[in-house]
Amino acid sequence: MTKKITRRTAAALTTAVATTAVTPALAQTRNRSAKSKWPVPEDGTPGVPKMCAISQVDAAHLRELKQLGINHVIGSGAGPIPWTEEKLRSLIAEYKAHGQTLINLMIGGFEDVIRGGPKRDQQIENVIQTIRAAGKAGLPVIEYNFYAHRIVEGYYEELGRGGAGMTAFQFSRIKDLPALENEGIHTREQQFERAAYFLKAIVPEAEKANVRLALHPNDPPAPISRKSEQIMATFAHWKRYLDLVKSPYNGMTYDCGVSRELGEDPLEVLKYLGARDCINHIHFRNVTMRKPYEDYAEVFLDNGDVDMFAIMKEIVRQKYSRGLYAEHPRAIDLDRRIPNGITGQYQKVGGGGFAGEIYNIGYARAMLQAALLSA
Repeated sequence: MTKKITRRTAAALTTAVATTAVTPALAQTRNRSAKSKWPVPEDGTPGVPKMCAISQVDAAHLRELKQLGINHVIGSGAGPIPWTEEKLRSLIAEYKAHGQTLINLMIGGFEDVIRGGPKRDQQIENVIQTIRAAGKAGLPVIEYNFYAHRIVEGYYEELGRGGAGMTAFQFSRIKDLPALENEGIHTREQQFERAAYFLKAIVPEAEKANVRLALHPNDPPAPISRKSEQIMATFAHWKRYLDLVKSPYNGMTYDCGVSRELGEDPLEVLKYLGARDCINHIHFRNVTMRKPYEDYAEVFLDNGDVDMFAIMKEIVRQKYSRGLYAEHPRAIDLDRRIPNGITGQYQKVGGGGFAGEIYNIGYARAMLQAALLSA
């Protein structure tokens, strides 16, 4: 005979269920939920990446970035080297007045160092003076490139979903291009010798100034760039460059997209560089790779070969706290319709504008929040 369940019986059953020992899996789930805190820490918290964007000192654009949750910027607006402490302090203050913190500047102006020209030593001295000024002014990272020629001639637009613009690259299109007269032809060994001379002079100065150096790898990573070999075209070359002077201040811009262009596992590259404490800046983007070094397309963050959430979780696990830039927006119709909505070097080869950048920032911020909550 079925017993009638009274209110008293139901209450007793509820109490029994509540006091029953939970399984280990359920306990782990409850503990994870208990540890989760919302809202998640903002960038600037120790161990949290600083999401950033490129911007000149433009009040309207800096306000727009602030609205998107961007509080840190990178740029290249300090003029020719050597930079002075006064110039950098003034620039930092201008950004600060608009609620933004300058965390990284791209440096150039040492072509003779790379190509073995007569002004090499003077240009190295200019870099040293710039590093010292950056340390005094409080600029934490200087980013730079080191290539005899950047083979951007191989870029072209490839249409993706809904006709959006992707930036594709094929080495076969430009492999036979001649060297430019003002650049010449340079072997990889020559460039490594010059890099060693350069780093031995500037890295000790960077250590004393507490300014980290971030070399961006060759991108595109084609094996030959107008007849010159590329110094940072493979992961093995990255390792060799970092070994020229072993120091966290001789670091790199980790780019998960470029890592995949090489045919590497971007997660393993990230772990290797993180273990050496030499990731001094991060570019967060995705690609579809068809042939390592030679044939690929830069795509939306959400549909390439790279597991972007796995990358973000590893960044969080490492407690990386320098800049993270969700770069290279794709060309979407909203930007195409706006006059001058797409500008810059990628405008005719699938690159996008601010609407595309908004997508990148939103996607990357969501990834970062999810990674922090799951840590």
